[in-house]
Amino acid sequence: MRSIAYSGKFKKDLKRYKHQKSKIEALGKIIRSLESTGRVPEEYDPHKLHGIYEGCMECHVESDFLLIWIDEKTGLIKLLRLGTHHELFGL
Repeated sequence: MRSIAYSGKFKKDLKRYKHQKSKIEALGKIIRSLESTGRVPEEYDPHKLHGIYEGCMECHVESDFLLIWIDEKTGLIKLLRLGTHHELFGL
């Protein structure tokens, strides 16, 4: 079992979505999977990032609702950001 840590930006991002039940439920499923297995189910399209998030992973909680995290390889997974493509990458 891995430990989950939350960045300050992730906590702020989460507050913006706390009233969107379907997003929060799907996010919870992903976080539980990360905590228990260290992996995200393939249905959420987990993949490595480049650029400013080099070394991080991203998955699609919903089509345009993304989670960015980093696996510290020490049993700690840090959740970094949560949001749309536009919010996270300016696209």
